[in-house]
Amino acid sequence: MPSFSAHDGTELAYQVFGDGPPLVCLPGGPMQDSAYLAELGGLSAHRQLIMLDLRGTGRSAAPKDIASYRCERLVDDVEALREHLGLDRMDLLAHSAGTNLALLYTERHPAHVGRLALITPSVAAVGVTITGDVRRETARLRRGEPWFPAAYAALESITSGRATAESWQDIAPFWYGRWDEAAQAHHVAGNTQRNSEAAGVFGAEGAFAPDATRTALALFGQPVLLLAGEVDLNSPPPAVAETARLFPRAELVVQPGAAHFPWLDDADRFTAAVAAFLG
Repeated sequence: MPSFSAHDGTELAYQVFGDGPPLVCLPGGPMQDSAYLAELGGLSAHRQLIMLDLRGTGRSAAPKDIASYRCERLVDDVEALREHLGLDRMDLLAHSAGTNLALLYTERHPAHVGRLALITPSVAAVGVTITGDVRRETARLRRGEPWFPAAYAALESITSGRATAESWQDIAPFWYGRWDEAAQAHHVAGNTQRNSEAAGVFGAEGAFAPDATRTALALFGQPVLLLAGEVDLNSPPPAVAETARLFPRAELVVQPGAAHFPWLDDADRFTAAVAAFLG
């Protein structure tokens, strides 16, 4: 498996799928093994996917300094990967919490970013607020599902500040457009792929400066795709639309029936939308 050395000496690994122009892919979690992305529903048929395992995840080494798990410090790892690949400008795709890293990288190194694809993005880095009402409204789109009553009760506990560990497990069906065997297996695997210590540091105080990031993104002139899932209560379409308005050249796509992992919910629709954007 290919690897490279970060600027602080930490050995970082990545996987390569497919052929064609490279697309650097940043996983979410936060701090989850990139394995959960697989080949993004077959996007590897259109681009060469460079799947980075962030430090302390997957096959990448853990750093000596755990503070280096903080999102704004991970920017240096992405830059080290670009240098290792010999790319002057790279197209970036990021999912969920990984979109925060992509945005901070774009803020710091705009000249090195070509097209930017943000998939069911987290909005922490730009300070967009998602209210409990918006999450509950999005969740109620699933009221016809057999698992809905128990999952919605758990969501009510979370949004009212009464969450338990069981609550977070009980809302799992909301993360997928279909709560079938494939989704359940994906969820179970995800529980073992996340570095919890690193995740606790990722968004720690000082990681984000939303006003500065917004100012920088307003000057970013390259094309940006923001893809939301219609029923994704983690990244509801209204919040993703608000984030899209921060860019001069943003395209918003809302994938029907999709939740937080749209390449699993409808691979053909997902890959068609992303491939068309990437060109």
